[in-house]
Amino acid sequence: MTEAEEAARHWGASLTRPLRLRENEVYEIALGGTRAALRLHRPGYQSAEGIRSELWWCAELARAGLPVPRPVPLADGALLAQLSTGRQASVVSWVDGAPFGEAGVPLAGGEAALCARHAALGELVARMHLATDALTLPADFTRPSWDRDGLTGEAPHWGRFWDHPALTEEERAVLTDARNWLRTRLAVTQSPLGLIHADVLRENIFVGADGALSLIDFDDSGFGFRWFDLGTVLSQDLYEPAYPHLRAALIEGYARHLPIRAEEVDAFTLARTLASVGWAMTRLAQGHPVHRSHIDRAVMMARRSLGAAESVALAPSSR
Repeated sequence: MTEAEEAARHWGASLTRPLRLRENEVYEIALGGTRAALRLHRPGYQSAEGIRSELWWCAELARAGLPVPRPVPLADGALLAQLSTGRQASVVSWVDGAPFGEAGVPLAGGEAALCARHAALGELVARMHLATDALTLPADFTRPSWDRDGLTGEAPHWGRFWDHPALTEEERAVLTDARNWLRTRLAVTQSPLGLIHADVLRENIFVGADGALSLIDFDDSGFGFRWFDLGTVLSQDLYEPAYPHLRAALIEGYARHLPIRAEEVDAFTLARTLASVGWAMTRLAQGHPVHRSHIDRAVMMARRSLGAAESVALAPSSR
């Protein structure tokens, strides 16, 4: 019996098909005549307490009207099942729709439609933050930190990106300078801290038949800078021809619900591109093409950020 089959039996469900076989293995299951998503959690990444906290948060967001998956409990009310291998499994409600897009693939559609969708996404992220602020977290709630140290400290949450073995000496120097610059910026940022999704990527944004957006996969959620969620979105838009307009639309949508300093969002876009280099380093086999694509993107954004900072420093005084 496979782990997925064993897990499905805990919920009295039958496996339908695999959906994602990555860090978490995700399967579609048939559960009491309805579809649901079975997750086999990556061993050693999130603790059982952390996964329960994630599921509690999703349940509360769904209760507040946010379009996110709800946890499906076992018959005894528990949210997790431990398999004979020691792996943790959970089930969440099905979310209809198709992914917003795929990593590395240009977005399809006209500029006006893409801007409208980014504005709607900005609104959804802001609504998630607002709904979260209205919650009282349980005493045992625990999630990772995406704070200043979690992004730029000596042991960042996803790894020491500046130590990636595929970096050239020049690239290493650029990313080290970017880390130092970003660390200084994060010390004075106006971004609020709170629970964030932390992985608002195209594959985790679903578009329904009516065009409405939903958020899935809260596995990387934690406590951090709220505007990091917007920087994560934009990290996948950097090569889009309409990038300036998509950026503006996303920020405008967020600002309909919460204040934001648009000039700070680029720093969080840099933060995500740097973190992604660390993510690839600690998860993917040597030679995987994502290593080089993530490095190239981070170096590009680092040079852009450092160049902009230098331009500001060299600008003549207005006094």
